[in-house]
Amino acid sequence: MMKDTTIILTKLRELMQLVRVRDISCISAYIVPSDDAHQSEYQCQHDERRAFISGFDGSAGTAVITRNSALLWTDGRYYQQAEKQLDSNWILMKDGLTTTPSLGVWLAQNLPRGSAVGVDPRLFSFRLWKPIENELNSSDCHLVPIENNLIDEIWGENQPPQTFNPIKTLKLEYAGVTVAKKWDLVREKMQEKKADALIVSALDEIAWFLNMRGSDIDFNPVFFAYMIITKDQLLAFVDSEKLPTDFSSHQTENEVQIKVLPYSSIGLEISRIVSTKGRKIWISPTSSYYLTALIPKSQRLQEVTPICLLKSIKNDVEIKGFVNSHVRDGIALCQYFAWLENQLDHGEKIDEISGADKLESFRRTQDKYVGLSFPTISSSGPNGSIIHYHPTSETKRNITLTDIYLCDSGAQYLDGTTDVTRTFHFGIPTEFQKEVYTRVLKGQLTFGSTIFPAKVKGQVLDTLARKALWDIGLDYSHGTGHGVGHFLNVHEGPIGVGIRHMPDDPGLQENMFISNVYS
Repeated sequence: MMKDTTIILTKLRELMQLVRVRDISCISAYIVPSDDAHQSEYQCQHDERRAFISGFDGSAGTAVITRNSALLWTDGRYYQQAEKQLDSNWILMKDGLTTTPSLGVWLAQNLPRGSAVGVDPRLFSFRLWKPIENELNSSDCHLVPIENNLIDEIWGENQPPQTFNPIKTLKLEYAGVTVAKKWDLVREKMQEKKADALIVSALDEIAWFLNMRGSDIDFNPVFFAYMIITKDQLLAFVDSEKLPTDFSSHQTENEVQIKVLPYSSIGLEISRIVSTKGRKIWISPTSSYYLTALIPKSQRLQEVTPICLLKSIKNDVEIKGFVNSHVRDGIALCQYFAWLENQLDHGEKIDEISGADKLESFRRTQDKYVGLSFPTISSSGPNGSIIHYHPTSETKRNITLTDIYLCDSGAQYLDGTTDVTRTFHFGIPTEFQKEVYTRVLKGQLTFGSTIFPAKVKGQVLDTLARKALWDIGLDYSHGTGHGVGHFLNVHEGPIGVGIRHMPDDPGLQENMFISNVYS
């Protein structure tokens, strides 16, 4: 449903005129990213600022508000959704098209020289900050950190509260490796890089390393925390009331002592650590500009964290859990699709929402089930072309014998995470539908059966999946595959398969899991 954003845009522009930062009396533009303070792909409701200001609730997109314009950049997965959700105040910028300028270039070309552009530095990664800053500087404009988030000021009392749900421990029968062993592996990498401390802000990296899980973000078993690792200290910045009741025995089982500090004290601790001259601090370029700027440039080591790569290579216990969880998940899927076909054959009316609910009910009966890994994409007919479509009471269609039905769904189990897409036609498909389906299948079979050297990047292998479609002039405007976490985020870096360059992709290695195939 389209949201009228006129009033909130007016309020934001009024606040932009009141901003006072250093010698700046106002800002000419304000950037509202999708991210939270941990640069998470998915956010809790408290952090859905871009959705609040624009009405567009896809998982990827950046809003820019100037004194006279409001623009939203998003990629090909969300073109259709954005067109349906943005009201007349907004201009959709189709990121990825050669005709679409980048956010920084557009601002540099359209703002008066000397303009200031504001953004919350906690919600913007250092990697994104620097190129936009450089593009703005080329026209004598400036990117400035605004620490009081303007969207929060407008949202006020109606903003959902921050989630700080209880944390649970993940037993070694599921995790496979103790925290002590993981710490040893990280310290080895730190020693190689001569790093004195490692700053960790990615929530899935923290949950994996500590063998703990949470529920602060829907569908993602993570919890809000930061972590600092040194040679002899393991610091967790998390509100102590969230800690599991068995936290003490968890430390004993994992052969570590974890020092717990308040979540809000991460900035103070980084400042304390860097006050000792000569210390080298390892921080990911995907961490926030706010955290990174606390570290003097001469003391920074900006590389993807060792935890990111270690997490992506599954251990033997995790692999066994992945296999077992997919077997149980497959049972639920077979039950659902058999039930659905039978209902349609008997003339029953099943819509996209009731179908998704039925599938979830089958999954709930499976052992070790925790919840869904993302909202089920149950889409009939034209809705199937909306890449991350979520049926609502306004958009839902019936699943019929004459339309294609696409079901993209997954679940979280204690021993693994699943993500499975299947496309059905319960009647008689057209010749074109059969040809396209066959060509997509050919691509997946070619990709899944190809033998290739270790560390070949997903961007190279992506062509194998697309070639059969390219042969007849067709393509798809989204990725081919992505890494999958172990009872963690359904989208997991640093690997992926797609046309876009992934700057931290180390290449596919043995025991990595991607949504297409286990490598």
